[in-house]
Amino acid sequence: HHVEGEVAYRCVNTACPAKRKESILHFAGRHAMDIDGLGEKIVDQLVDKGMVKDVADLYSLKLEDVAELERMAEKSAQNLLEEIEASKKNSLARLIYALGIQFVGERTGQLLAGHFSSLEELAAAKEEELEQVAEVGPKVAASIVEFFSEPANRQLIKKLAKAGVRPTAEKREVKSDKFAGKSFVFTGGLANRTREEAGAIVQQHGGKVSSSVSKKTDYVVVGTDPGSKYEKAKELGVTILSEGEFEKLVGLK
Repeated sequence: HHVEGEVAYRCVNTACPAKRKESILHFAGRHAMDIDGLGEKIVDQLVDKGMVKDVADLYSLKLEDVAELERMAEKSAQNLLEEIEASKKNSLARLIYALGIQFVGERTGQLLAGHFSSLEELAAAKEEELEQVAEVGPKVAASIVEFFSEPANRQLIKKLAKAGVRPTAEKREVKSDKFAGKSFVFTGGLANRTREEAGAIVQQHGGKVSSSVSKKTDYVVVGTDPGSKYEKAKELGVTILSEGEFEKLVGLK
């Protein structure tokens, strides 16, 4: 019996071949490291022949090894290696997502990359620090800590860095610290910018953006059709701002 949509074979050992193949395919996926030529048939052969034991091994593949695989012309082998090489330039957000940490989807990868400046920094983070990141709750934080506490995964990060896969975050421009220690929640649609953009403005001024309203929330910015967060803010007596008031506060107006 398994839950719909879950992979039927969750082998516990991350090193079992089926699991390895799955993690390599995820790593190469379009929204992850985007290594187009790395399809299932190629990955099967790379793992079965013992050429690739983890995703870091992809970066040490040689042309003669890859050209020997079935259905692999020299030209396609060359293309594949070029794609693997090019993937080193990917963003930190993509790399975090590509690692296949449980509960860390694409968007969480982006949010984490906005908070930590490198994979090493993320790997060293404690749960409390992870929970400071917007939309990262205890379950996700625990899963990240667990992933990086596994010796094999720590080894993997070292191997990736050594292979030249060491993206650093696009450093956010910090403009001021006027919102230092302040927490904002956005609800409803904004007229002049997306919620992500508004959140980035808060972070540029040292503030934090959270996805849920609590007693610790300082401001709730309410757009059109706000959700239950608006009710919760009224109930808790949190300061409520319209988009215009938010713009004034930030100094955009």
